[in-house]
Amino acid sequence: MSEPREIGIALLGLGNVGSGVIKLLEENAAAITARLGARLVVRTIVVRELEKKQRLVAVDPSLLTTDITAAIIRDDVDIVCELMGGTTLARTAVLAAIRVGRHVVTANKALLATHGSEIFAAATERGVDVYYEAAVCGGVPIIRALREGLASDRIEHLMGIVNGTSNYVLSTMAETGRPFADVLAEAQALGYAEADPSLDVGGDDAADKLAILVGLCFATTMDGSRIHREGITQIDPIDFEYAERFGYVIKPLAVARDHGTAIEARVHPALVPANWLLADVSGAKNALYVHSYALGPSMYYGAGAGMLPTAMAVVSDAIEISRNISARAAGAPPMRTQVSEPRPIMPIEEVRSRYYIRIGVADRPGVLGQVTTVLGYHGISIAQVVQRPGQDTQIVVLTHEVREGNLREALGAIDTLAVVTSKSRFLRIVGSTPAG
Repeated sequence: MSEPREIGIALLGLGNVGSGVIKLLEENAAAITARLGARLVVRTIVVRELEKKQRLVAVDPSLLTTDITAAIIRDDVDIVCELMGGTTLARTAVLAAIRVGRHVVTANKALLATHGSEIFAAATERGVDVYYEAAVCGGVPIIRALREGLASDRIEHLMGIVNGTSNYVLSTMAETGRPFADVLAEAQALGYAEADPSLDVGGDDAADKLAILVGLCFATTMDGSRIHREGITQIDPIDFEYAERFGYVIKPLAVARDHGTAIEARVHPALVPANWLLADVSGAKNALYVHSYALGPSMYYGAGAGMLPTAMAVVSDAIEISRNISARAAGAPPMRTQVSEPRPIMPIEEVRSRYYIRIGVADRPGVLGQVTTVLGYHGISIAQVVQRPGQDTQIVVLTHEVREGNLREALGAIDTLAVVTSKSRFLRIVGSTPAG
C-alpha cells in the first residue's frame, strides 16, 4: 500500500490558536489521515522570537522561522494558515500567499471585515481557496452551515451572540446584580476578557464578525467599520431588574436583515424574550439564529473562542481545502470564490424596533404626563409603563414598534425637561412580547 499524500502547511503564528492547531494535528493525526486520505504536515512555523523560553506546545525548533516570505514560497507548502492577528502584516502575508498560488486559512475577522473584498478577488483571479470558519463563532461551524448547508436557501435575517466576552459580562451581571466594572474585572482575571477589552465590550469585534456574515448571507461586501455598534458599558444592574419584570433578558446581539434596497446591520445589547433559546445562551458561549425562506428558523450554538475550539475550525478548513486539492488533481474544476458588489447599509435612524426606555426624573406630580406627552408628539406609542417613586425616581417605558429616528428626537426633547434628573437611556427589544 502506498503512503498517503502529504499536504504541507505553513503556520503563521504560534499563539493560542496556532498552538491548538499543532496539538490537534499531532493528537488526531491518524483520524485526520483516515478521513482525508492524506497527511497534513506542518512544514514551517513563523514566530516573532526564535528563542522564546516558554511556548504553549513543544515544537521542533527546526520548523521555526521569523521570515514570513520564505515560509510562504516554500515548494512543499500547499496551505498557509494565517493566525497572527492584526490587519496590516496579515493582509500583506495573505495576499503574498495568494499570489504564489497558496491556499489560505485564516481566523482573522478584522482582516476579512476590512480587506475581505480585496482578498477574495485576488483568490478568485489566482484560482485558490480562502477559508475562514474560525473567524466567526470560534468552533461553531456557522460559516460552513451558511455556505454549504443553506446554499439552496435564501437567508432573510439573522441575529446572534457572537462575542463571548460581552455575553459573559451581561450573564454574570444578570445573575449576581453586580455592576459592569466589577464583572469586567472578574472576566479579565479569569481570562475571558483581554487587558484592553474595548474591542469586545465596545462592539467592534462583533461588528467585524457581522460584516463577514452579511457578506456570506446577502451576497454583498461590507466594511465592518460601517456597521452601527453600541457597547455594553452603560447597562446598569437596575436594567436587568426591569427586563426580568417585563419578561426579558439582556443579551449582546448582532442583527442583520436584507431589505432588498439596503442591508440592515447593527450590533448592540437588546432585550430578548426570556422564553427564546437565545435567552438561555450564557457565559462565554456563542449562538446564531438564522431565518431562511425554505428552512425557516434554525440556531447554531457552541464555544465561540478558546484554543481547541478555534483550532478545530482552522484544521477543519485545512482538511476541506486538502479535499479540494485532491479533487483538482483528479480533474475537477476549481471552486470559484464569489466576489460581490457592495450594497447600501440602512441608517440606524431608519431602523424600526420596539424599545425599552429608562429616565431618571424628579418625584413630583405630573412628571409622567410630561414624558408621555413628548413621546406621543413624536408618534411613539406606549405598550407598558412603570414609575418607581422615591429618592431615585425612574420612569420605564416599553414602546410599540417605531422608527428609531423618531425615538431619538423624542428622547432628545425629554432630556431638556426640567423634571429630568438623569439623561434617558434606551435598549432595543427583539421578538414579540412575552405575552404574545
